Amino acid sequence: MKIISKTYVLIGILVAVALFNLFILYNTQTSATNDSYAIIRAGDLKTKVETIASLASSIAGGNEDDRKNLENEIRDFDNVVDTLKNGGVIRGQAIPQLSPDLSSDYDLVKKNWESYKKEASQIRVSSVHNPETVSALNYVLDKNTEMILTTSSLVKDLTELNRDYNRHKEIAKELHETAKTIGQDALLISIGRENDTRNGLRSAQLTFDVGIRNLLQVPITGLDLSGTNLKAETLAPIPRENSKSLDQIDALWEAVSLRVKILEKNSLFSEEFSKSFSSLNKQRKSLLDSIDNMLDMWNENRLNKRNEGQMVIQAIIGVDIIIFIIVLFVIRKSLLPLQTITNALSRIKEGVYGEKIKYSSRDEIGELASTFNIMSDTIKTKEEETRRMSVAKDEFLTMITHELKTPLVPIQGYADMLLGGHLGSLTDKQKERMGIIKSSATSLLQIISDLLDAQKLELGQLRMKKEVSPIQNTVLRSIQTLQPQIDENKITVSNEVSPKTLVPHDADRITQVLTNLIKNSIKAVKPNVGTIKITSSEDANEVRITVSDNGGGIPPEKQTKLFTKFYQADASLTREKGGSGLGLSICRGIVGAHGGKIMLESAPEVGTSVTFSLPKDASKDAKAAV
Repeated sequence: MKIISKTYVLIGILVAVALFNLFILYNTQTSATNDSYAIIRAGDLKTKVETIASLASSIAGGNEDDRKNLENEIRDFDNVVDTLKNGGVIRGQAIPQLSPDLSSDYDLVKKNWESYKKEASQIRVSSVHNPETVSALNYVLDKNTEMILTTSSLVKDLTELNRDYNRHKEIAKELHETAKTIGQDALLISIGRENDTRNGLRSAQLTFDVGIRNLLQVPITGLDLSGTNLKAETLAPIPRENSKSLDQIDALWEAVSLRVKILEKNSLFSEEFSKSFSSLNKQRKSLLDSIDNMLDMWNENRLNKRNEGQMVIQAIIGVDIIIFIIVLFVIRKSLLPLQTITNALSRIKEGVYGEKIKYSSRDEIGELASTFNIMSDTIKTKEEETRRMSVAKDEFLTMITHELKTPLVPIQGYADMLLGGHLGSLTDKQKERMGIIKSSATSLLQIISDLLDAQKLELGQLRMKKEVSPIQNTVLRSIQTLQPQIDENKITVSNEVSPKTLVPHDADRITQVLTNLIKNSIKAVKPNVGTIKITSSEDANEVRITVSDNGGGIPPEKQTKLFTKFYQADASLTREKGGSGLGLSICRGIVGAHGGKIMLESAPEVGTSVTFSLPKDASKDAKAAV
């Protein structure tokens, strides 16, 4: 059977099972949902109880607009309670009629609600504040600023007096701070925090009374100072010219202190409101507890109903599991060959060609396996052809470069003989022409040598003869090879390589690396002002040689390609001074054959530094240079 046909059959089975499950579960879910929603609405009654208490507190705080909100909450609570018993609709959701098993718990909730509603309704219509206390509070708040300013003036008046009046000054400052405290306490009372503030207000009143009487030399009899550190003090009279503010404070305090005493004794709220508010808070706990009890019984009742249908649901789940296992087995059996194909593709990605997949079925996967086998054979054939062509290309290039090099050697030799006068004297014109022939032959020979070396490196045929020797000697050989060009361009070359540094290396090949690097620096720097520095550093594992110059530098976007064969960062410079674009590629190959790495750092108009490393361990495997 085709996979698509199997898929249709499996989907049909799953759809049929799903519809059956939905049909069975729908009826159960509808009943459970209605019960759950009814319990949620019953639970919302607790929130409404807290909301009513909060609105009562808001009304106590002076928010008269919440009286209407309180009325609405009471009405909503009544509606929900009635609907929970008789059934109906709340917020668009059907509520079933209350079970007879919950009647006693419901009746208790109803009873506590009636008591709670009575107090809340009384709060809604009661006057909140005591007029006498409100009048006293407004007076104290109104005069407090004047008291603070006047006590501040008293502090300034006493500042001019001598040290005999130091205690007077301290009391004046205390009066100033106490005036602030009285204002703060009055504000706290105005926002309903009178219970926390009344003791502090009494303490502030006594402090102010005792302080001003001591300054005025008036007895403090009649004041209840028990539990305080306040006492009468004998002070020198304040000069008349400094007591003007004190007289003003005395007159002002006489009026304010009467109001402060009213705030101490009387509540801000009316007696009727306070009684209802206190009773409301006591009734709240009873109402919340009765609602909790009803909810507990309701949940227990709902759980009992759910358990009755548990066996049916378990049977449905069992059937679903069996069907799911069957479907999973069929799917797994149909798709298992895909893993085989995936593994085969992974091996092709790794370069293993020609592998075939054994699959006999004639479905879509069988067609895919057959196509894969054909593709694998084709790739293997093409890969073998490509390898043969690559080998033939490399061998041809090696042969051509070798054949080109063979006639160039005698050409260069005969040019040297002619220029040396071994075959007779030459005219100046003939010497100039022979010099051009020799220079061209030398350049062409160098290019061919580079091609040969690059090809040998690519084929792994470039042999290395490593010997432990001072690396400084190799550096000196490279400098001597290029000394004529260095002298001609008047370039400063400094060799700072330590003569004690020993490292295993092929001296001829590392000389070739250094020669290429120094030659590149000679091309990069300007005559007369150019400097080339060769330095070394080492650690326990390797020796690092750095060739740096003060040339024009290399742009960052070109640095990543410099070690690629035939790549030239500046083609105009190559045309002017020569070069094949193989130098750095050969350097990387030789250094890599030694097991080292080569890297380049350069910045435009700053210069270039090329560093390569040579391992101290001669047995280290060769790795490609980075």
